[in-house]
Amino acid sequence: MALVLLQKAEQFKAVKKIGRTQLSDAVPLTLGQEFHAYYSLVKRHIKRLAQAKSEILTLNMGGTAIGTGISAHPRFSATFMPIIRELTGEELELADDLIDATQNVECYAVIADVLKVIAISLSKIANDIRLLSSGPRSGIGELIMPVKQNGSSIMPGKINPVIPEIVNQCAFIVAGNSVTVAMAVEGGQLELNAFEPVIFYKLFESFDVLEAAVKTFVDNCLSGIEANEPRCHELLERSLYLSTKLAETVGYAVASDLTKEAVASGKTLKEVAAAKGIETDMFDAVPLG
Repeated sequence: MALVLLQKAEQFKAVKKIGRTQLSDAVPLTLGQEFHAYYSLVKRHIKRLAQAKSEILTLNMGGTAIGTGISAHPRFSATFMPIIRELTGEELELADDLIDATQNVECYAVIADVLKVIAISLSKIANDIRLLSSGPRSGIGELIMPVKQNGSSIMPGKINPVIPEIVNQCAFIVAGNSVTVAMAVEGGQLELNAFEPVIFYKLFESFDVLEAAVKTFVDNCLSGIEANEPRCHELLERSLYLSTKLAETVGYAVASDLTKEAVASGKTLKEVAAAKGIETDMFDAVPLG
């Protein structure tokens, strides 16, 4: 997924558009910068998941019932650990405190939380894709998603953002599983946690759901997504971002009045400023960062 987002960032690097804060016009950026931000987020999560993996590399093998090692052969742990390392290819270690490792399983809550954070971040990206591709006539319409199915049995030609919506729903499942795992971790009493079955069931489900969500998001949406460059240009030209640059010259109050006039008249801010005799060449040099 990270690679596809990076490719899209490169593909869209020259497509200027309006940025938005709180769903309102803000200042410009490029569509490439927007997708590069998604890439940075995903790359950070890859690193975060690798770090979380260290939480589950210690075992309590040989601790038996409560971690005291009763009934276990004295050399069981020393014999077992090299074998399990070879079988798994992982740098597994014997826990320093086998009683602690038997009764406390909070490491699984850490993994579940990381999966939840990954899921909600993917869902945020999916929400952005839904917004930016909304329309095609009455929405934002800056992105064109691949058409995968008829969107409506009553409205011919309607296309719905079904793939991003799948990602959203998968995120709901993973977030809920995180709560379930947390409660199961908390539910242990004294020397043993009896609720590991539900912990593992929900963790494996979260991994499976996330893997499927990422695959369908990449294969059926992100890989084929395109920029609607004319629409990006249209919305950028008609946006009010130029008020930020204008305020540097005429002051905040005057820029605010000109912006309100542009909204009321339906004209662009550049047109209103020019009609007032205000130099507008400054607008052509707005930095994109």
